Amino acid sequence: HVWPDSKMECEWKPDEQGLQQILQLLKESQSPDTSTQRSVQQRLEQLNQYPDFNNYLIFVLTKLKSEDEPTRSLSGLILKNNVKAHYQNFPNGVSDFIKSECLQNIGDSSPLIRATVGILITTIASKGELQNWPELLPKLCLLLDSEDYNTCEGAFGALQKICEDSAEILDSDMLDRPLNIMIPKFLQFFKHSSPKIRSHAIACVNQFIISRTQALMLHIDPFIENLFALATDDEPEVRKNVCRALVMLLEVRLDRLLPHMHNIIEYMLQRTQDHDENVALEACEFWLTLAEQPVCKEVLCGHLSQLTPVLVNGMKYSEIDIILLKGDIEEDEAIPDNEQDIRPRFHRSRTVAQQHEGDGIEDEEDEDDELDDDDTISDWNLRKCSAAALDVLANVFREDLLMHILPLLKELLFHPEWVVKESGILVLGAIAEGCMQGMIPYLPELIPHLIQCLSDKKALVRSITCWTLSRYAHWVVSQPPDVYLKPLMTELLKRILDSNKRVQEAACSAFATLEEEACTELVPYLAFILDTLVFAFSKYQHKNLLILYDAIGTLADSVGHHLNKPEYIQMLMPPLIQKWNQLKDEDKDLFPLLECLSSVATALQSGFLPYCEPVYQRCVNLVQKTLAQSMLHQSQPEQYEAPDKDFMIVALDLLSGLAEGLGGTIEQLVARSNILTLMYQCMQDKMPEVRQSSFALLGDLTKACFQHVKPCIADFMPILGTNLNPELISVCNNATWAIGEVSIQMGPEMQPYIAMVLHQLVEIINRPNTPKTLLENTAITIGRLGYVCPQEVAPMLQQFIRPWCTCLRNIRDNEEKDSAFRGICTMISVNPGGVVQDFIFFCDAVASWVNPKDDLRDMFYKVKAEKH
Repeated sequence: HVWPDSKMECEWKPDEQGLQQILQLLKESQSPDTSTQRSVQQRLEQLNQYPDFNNYLIFVLTKLKSEDEPTRSLSGLILKNNVKAHYQNFPNGVSDFIKSECLQNIGDSSPLIRATVGILITTIASKGELQNWPELLPKLCLLLDSEDYNTCEGAFGALQKICEDSAEILDSDMLDRPLNIMIPKFLQFFKHSSPKIRSHAIACVNQFIISRTQALMLHIDPFIENLFALATDDEPEVRKNVCRALVMLLEVRLDRLLPHMHNIIEYMLQRTQDHDENVALEACEFWLTLAEQPVCKEVLCGHLSQLTPVLVNGMKYSEIDIILLKGDIEEDEAIPDNEQDIRPRFHRSRTVAQQHEGDGIEDEEDEDDELDDDDTISDWNLRKCSAAALDVLANVFREDLLMHILPLLKELLFHPEWVVKESGILVLGAIAEGCMQGMIPYLPELIPHLIQCLSDKKALVRSITCWTLSRYAHWVVSQPPDVYLKPLMTELLKRILDSNKRVQEAACSAFATLEEEACTELVPYLAFILDTLVFAFSKYQHKNLLILYDAIGTLADSVGHHLNKPEYIQMLMPPLIQKWNQLKDEDKDLFPLLECLSSVATALQSGFLPYCEPVYQRCVNLVQKTLAQSMLHQSQPEQYEAPDKDFMIVALDLLSGLAEGLGGTIEQLVARSNILTLMYQCMQDKMPEVRQSSFALLGDLTKACFQHVKPCIADFMPILGTNLNPELISVCNNATWAIGEVSIQMGPEMQPYIAMVLHQLVEIINRPNTPKTLLENTAITIGRLGYVCPQEVAPMLQQFIRPWCTCLRNIRDNEEKDSAFRGICTMISVNPGGVVQDFIFFCDAVASWVNPKDDLRDMFYKVKAEKH
C-alpha cells in the first residue's frame, strides 16, 4: 500500500485504507505474544518514514470515538514516544495539527483519554516547546475556569504534569515568569468542590516548594492556611498531598510552620495512622524529616509517648506484605531465582587508606546496614519508613526514647502471634544504634533470646532476627567469646544453610557484619566457618551466591594471613576457581567474584601462588578487551556499543590485590604481559573510577616490581600530576598515594618530577573540608618527596608543616608513616627556619609514635637538639 502524499490543508483527512492499517497494528500490539510485539515495533519504525503518520495517531486518539478507549490511548502513547524520539523532524504542519488537537481534546469525556492527551502535551512541552508554544499555558489556565468538569480536570491534569516535568523552566526568565499568575490561580482551586481538582491544585503547587520558588514564597501564608483548611479532607489523595506539602515545608520554611508546630505534630500523628496506607506513608516521612532539623528535640519531646507506639505499630508486616513476600512458603531453596529480582551490583573501586589507632581501616563513607530485609517488594512502604524514623529518632533522643520503647518491647518480643513478635525484633534492631548505651543492661538477657529466635519456625522471624543481631554485633564481640560470640556464630552458620532463601540472604549479610566486628576473634573457628560457607556454594541459587562471595571476601579481609593454611586453602579455593572457570567474560557475576578473589589473594599471599597465573591472565585480558571495545565505540559509535567499564575496573582492582598479596613473585607475570601499556591507557580514561583503580595498581606494582615500572615513569608522572584534583576525591587520593610509592623507589632520581606535583599537594593539605584519608595520604607523600629530594621540598616547609603535623598524629606506626617522618626531619635540617613558628605541632606529632625505629628516634633527638 502506497501512502498518499497528503497536502497539509487546514483540515487534514486520513486515508481510509491507511487508517485501517494503523488500527490493525494497534490491535496487534496489545497481543501478549513477544514475536508479534517485535514485528509491530519494526512496522512502527518503518511508518515513521511517512511525514503524516503522526497525524493518523493523533486522529485515532482524539477523533475516532468509535474505537475502544485502550486502543485510542495506545495510539496517543505511541505518538508520545515518537515526539520523544523524533519531534525535531516533524514537519510544521504536523506539529501544529497535533498541538491544536491536544488543546481541543483536553476535556474528553473519558479520564483515560484526558490523561493520555495530558501526557502528550507535557512531552511536547518538555521538548523545549514551552518557548515555541506560547499559547499553551494561558490556554490551559483559561480552561481551568470552564463550567465543564471534564475540561477543568483535563487541563489541571496536564498542568500538573507540566509542573512536574518543567518546574525549572517555568521559574526562569525564559518564559516571562508565568508562575506569578499560575500559583495564585492554583491556590483558588484548593477549595473547589471536586476532590480530584483539589488534589491537582495542591500537587501543582507542591512542585515549587523545594526550589523555594519566588512566586510561591510571596504567597506562602495563604498556601499554608489553605493546607490547614484541607487537613481533614475526605479524599485520601488530597490528604496525601497535604502531608507531602507539610513535609517539604519543614525543610524549606520551618520558620512559617513553627508557630503551628504543636498542631501540625498532632495532625501528623493522626495521619500516620490513616486507614489509607499511601497517606500514612507520606505522613510518616514527616518524622524522618523532622529528625534532621535542629529543633526536633525541643518540639517533639512532649509527643514521644504518643509517637512511639504509632511508629512501632507501623512496623508490623501488613497482610498484603506477607502475601507479596510469600511469607507462608517456608522452604524455597530449590526454586531458581527470577533474574529480574537480582539487583545490579555496583563495584566500589579501590581506595588506599591509612590504618588508625584502634583497629581496621576507617571507611570515609560507612556503608549503612540499612533495613534491607524485604527489598523485593514495593521498595518503600510504611514498615520501612516507620523503622527508619524510629532509627533516626533513637539517634536524636537516645535514652529518652528508650523509656517509651521498653514497656512496648516486653510485650512484643514474647508475643504468641509471629507478626507481632517479628515487629518487636525489628524495633530492637532499629534502636540499636541510637539507644545502645541504654540497652546494654538488657542485652545479657536479650541476646540469648534472639539467638533462640534464630530457630523460629517462621522464616520471616528468622530473617529479621539475623539483621537485628548484626546490629548488636559490636557488643557481642566485646564480651568473652564463649558467652555470646560462639553461640551466635554457631546459630548464624546454621541459618546460612537455611532452607529458605530470604533467611540465607539475611544470615550471610549478618555474618559479614559479624566478621568485620570480630576480625581475628574468628580464627579459632575458621575450619568450622569455611565448612559452612563452602557447603553453601553447592546449595545456593543465583542471587544468594553473590552475597556469599561477599561473606567470603569479608572473612578474608577480617582474618588476613591466618587464612593461609594448606587445609583452609584446600577447602576454599576449588569451589571459587570452579565458578571462575564457569563464568564467561561478559557475565556480571564476575564483579563480586573478582572482588572476593582480590580479598582472598591479599589474605593468602604466597598461598595464592598456584592459582595466580590464570587469574592474572584473565584480568589482563578483561582490561584489554574493554579498552579495545571502547576504542571501537569512540571511532564508530553507530556500529559498536560502549563497553561496560566495570569489568575493567574490577580487573584492575584484582590485579592490585594480586600485587599486594604476592609482592615480588608477581614479577614474572608482569614481565610476560603488556599490563604497563594497558595501565598507561587506563590512567588517561575519561571515567574517574578507571583512573582511580589504575593509580592504585600503579602504586601496588611500584612496591612489588619497580624494575618494570621505572622505564615508564617519565610518561606516568605528568598524568599523576594532572589528576591531583581534590574535586574527585578518590582519584586524587590514589594518585597521591602512588606518587609517594614511586618517590621511595626513585630516590634522588625523583628530582625532575617534584615541580609537577608539589604545588598541588601543598594546596590540598591546606584546603578546608578535605576528607581525612586524602589529607593523610597527601601528608605522607609530601614527607616522602622531602625524604628523597629535601633540597627541592624543604623551602616550602612553612606552607605545610602545621596541617602536616595535625593530620599524621592519628595514624598508626607503619612503613609509610616512618618514611614520611624521616622526610620531615631531613627537611627541617635543611630549612630549620621553616618550622620555628609551628614547632609545638611537630612535637605533638612526634609524640604520637609508639615505638619508632632507633635511627628515626635519633633523628627526632637531633631536630630537638638543633632547636635548642
